[in-house]
Amino acid sequence: MKIIHKTSGKVLFTGDADSLKKVVYLAVRQTADLRGADLRGADLRGADLRGAALSGADLTGADLIGANLHGAYLRDADLSGADLSRANLRGADLSGVDLHGANLHSAYLQGADLHSAELSGAGLSGANLGYANLSEANLSEADLSHANLRGANLTGAALSRADLSRADLSHANLSYANLGYANLLIANLRGANLHGAALSRADLSRADLSHANLSNANLTGADLSGAYLSGADLTGAALTT
Repeated sequence: MKIIHKTSGKVLFTGDADSLKKVVYLAVRQTADLRGADLRGADLRGADLRGAALSGADLTGADLIGANLHGAYLRDADLSGADLSRANLRGADLSGVDLHGANLHSAYLQGADLHSAELSGAGLSGANLGYANLSEANLSEADLSHANLRGANLTGAALSRADLSRADLSHANLSYANLGYANLLIANLRGANLHGAALSRADLSRADLSHANLSNANLTGADLSGAYLSGADLTGAALTT
């Protein structure tokens, strides 16, 4: 069975196995270069793909439920519509990846690099994104409810209309992020940096914003009912209704 390049058709790896999952596993174990591989719709559920070189690969609609992609290189890969629920992506390079509409429910992404990733409409409920790099990422309309984003870098990220209810964003960097109309109900934003962030019409009711930096933030029309703001810096913030 062969693994071919998505555009050139060049054979990237040939393995003596009865399923694509086994062939991909063999390729990864032999440190084969799978950049640009055509793996559309592949069944890779539970596969051990630690450290895989899959930059630019086409994995649209792939089944990666519970797969181990710890430290994998997936820069600029297409994972749109893929199912990565409960997958281990700790420390993976996902910069520039297309994950729009992907299922990442309860996925483990601690320390992963998702700089400039496309995650609009993605399902990330309960995902662990602690200390991940999500700077300039597009997370508009994504489901991040109950997600762990503690210490994550979300500088300049697009989070408009995202569901961040009950998410842990403590000590996260959200400077200049767009959180317009986002749902931050009961979210933990303790010590978060929201300098210059756009929070117009956001729901921050009962959110913990203690010791958060909200300087120069736009909170026009935001719902702050029941929010905890002890020690928060609101210097220069726009608070008109």
